[in-house]
Amino acid sequence: MSRVDRSRLPVPGPDRPFHFPRMAKRRLGNGLEVRAIPHHAVPLVSMCLLVPGGSAVDPPDRPGLVSLTAGLLDEGSRGQSALEVADRVARIGGDLDLDVGADAVVVSLTTLARYFETGLSIVHEMVTEPTLAEADFDRVRRLRVERLRQLRDHASAVADRAFAGGLYGAHPYGHLGLGTERSLTALEVRDVRALHQSLFTPDGATLVVSGDRAEAELLDAAARAFEGWRPASTPPLDRTAALAPPPVMPAARLAVVGRPGAQQSELRIGRVCAARSTPDYPALLMLNTILGGQFVSRINLNLREAKGYTYGVRTGFDLRKGLGPFVLQTSVGTDSTADAVREALRELSDIGSVRPATEEEVALGLASVSKGYPRGFETAVQVARSAVQLALHGLADSYFEEFVPKLSAVTPADVTRVAQHYLDVSTMTTVVVGDLDRIGGSLEQAGLGPPVPVVPDF
Repeated sequence: MSRVDRSRLPVPGPDRPFHFPRMAKRRLGNGLEVRAIPHHAVPLVSMCLLVPGGSAVDPPDRPGLVSLTAGLLDEGSRGQSALEVADRVARIGGDLDLDVGADAVVVSLTTLARYFETGLSIVHEMVTEPTLAEADFDRVRRLRVERLRQLRDHASAVADRAFAGGLYGAHPYGHLGLGTERSLTALEVRDVRALHQSLFTPDGATLVVSGDRAEAELLDAAARAFEGWRPASTPPLDRTAALAPPPVMPAARLAVVGRPGAQQSELRIGRVCAARSTPDYPALLMLNTILGGQFVSRINLNLREAKGYTYGVRTGFDLRKGLGPFVLQTSVGTDSTADAVREALRELSDIGSVRPATEEEVALGLASVSKGYPRGFETAVQVARSAVQLALHGLADSYFEEFVPKLSAVTPADVTRVAQHYLDVSTMTTVVVGDLDRIGGSLEQAGLGPPVPVVPDF
């Protein structure tokens, strides 16, 4: 029996080459692009319809309109009720999903391969002929308003709203997709119907189909199902507003939201950084992996393991079509709030200055990302969703194959460079949701200027 040395981590071996499946494309006469990727592992087919323009195209006075409209797509179509549509999906063993992000709406359906054409017809009907009945509108809106009222009591939701508003202000990324109680209450069903006409159009949309069919069958079936989708008769929406530069500086260096009696403080620290298409993405991912993207990252080992301030802290780059944010988020004990803020800011500053990334950290970061990378492309669903990301962000078809080699080429000097460029703490905002009577005085000593009280709009 061989003995295993458990006193040190195993040495990672070389990465095997990764090959993303070949993708065929066809543009229909109505402007819809179809992408087909055969995937024969199991007899399933996944289809993902990408409609550009997510919550960022909400009218400034009606945040939440895009999300509400998308949420009504499966509430009935072509005269059928929501229960009848759900029954049709269930009868083909389907799994339906509606996702509304900042930059796009994605309608996805996975079903058995023999029901591929039926699945396509269901997605087509939902997107092009939703009922959008007033009774359904009233019910879904009422549920969302109630959800917003509940979220007021969740410190994490309060912090997220204060963070987005403080970073972006009136920019399209400055509000969350669910909207506000005031905006939802003011909406009428005609607003939803008008937005549907102008947003859900074939021109600029992408349909990705992947599964256990031949390439030509995937393309031909998708074309037959969607070639009758007509362009909008109304003026098209402006889907480029989110590409405008956001404010250079946040509204406040230190924003506070009072929660009297809270035993913990919810923290958000960050700034506007980059778009998903940036060539710096591999270096940014490596930076985040070392800084706060895994359990053994610097910030977690400091705030959790060494100081005991929190059960866990993480960082991330939420990169989008426009300039997305970097954010550090955690919850700490009330009495540790000011110290946790100072330690977090020090870690964010040090990685680009006095304590740069080491060769060992880069090697460990590469192993933690690259060794599990192929797992993200095992199923038809994963492949289809990956192709959707290529379409949304205008990335090359070879992007996923080139990613690990590019990540492998990242050096400690590259990590230092992007840390200095993207993590300037002097342009960051810190949001604290907690008991101001207990933490207010100590926060004033954090070097971020006087705390600015804010009241997030729900």
